[in-house]
Amino acid sequence: MGRAVTIVSGIYLIGGANLTRSEDAAVYLIDFGTEQVMIDSGAGRSAKRLEENIRAAGFDPHGISTLILTHRHIDHIGAAPYFRERFGCRILMHDLDADAVEQGDPVQTVADWYGTSFPPTPVDIRVSGEEETLSFDGESLHILFTPGHTPGSLSLYLDRDGRRILFGQDIHGPFIPRLGADLQAWRQSMEKLLSLKADLLCEGHFGIFEPWEAVERFIRQHIDRNNA
Repeated sequence: MGRAVTIVSGIYLIGGANLTRSEDAAVYLIDFGTEQVMIDSGAGRSAKRLEENIRAAGFDPHGISTLILTHRHIDHIGAAPYFRERFGCRILMHDLDADAVEQGDPVQTVADWYGTSFPPTPVDIRVSGEEETLSFDGESLHILFTPGHTPGSLSLYLDRDGRRILFGQDIHGPFIPRLGADLQAWRQSMEKLLSLKADLLCEGHFGIFEPWEAVERFIRQHIDRNNA
């Protein structure tokens, strides 16, 4: 098990299968200088290890102002209650996925699949548009509505040091109708991500892809697979 991994200047991988626990999706930390933003939070059992990795990267977890949950599945939201209660960060989600988190729904959070539970947890900021832009210390973080894996899936990107960094957590799926998946919506979402021509993709389970040609290849191979 490792600690924090620097991806590019001020952007870190702090959690995931090779860093925290095998059930964790990737967890990212963005440093904006006066505050930090965390993207997803693993499945829950690794909360303290995530905290240790944040500190190992040189940050106080109290400096995390916002925890963005890309969708409602437990491997992405599990430690959100820990970070909200212990460090006071606000939780942001899309409106269409937020109810499952606030209700602690064991099915729609897939907590039941993981043999665990998720406590009802307030969502402090609900976004609902096609795109939102948040400003942190004068730098823009763009939030895109990319439904398909779940009704309220989000992707994020920012431009830093001349490169476009995309956070697209569960590009690969899976797509389960009873959990709100919609393949047609997902295909449209993927075309939206391709139009960004990102230089680097931070995915939720398959790692980091760069340059743009590798990002495009990864996204298109999943489009092709789900068109078969």
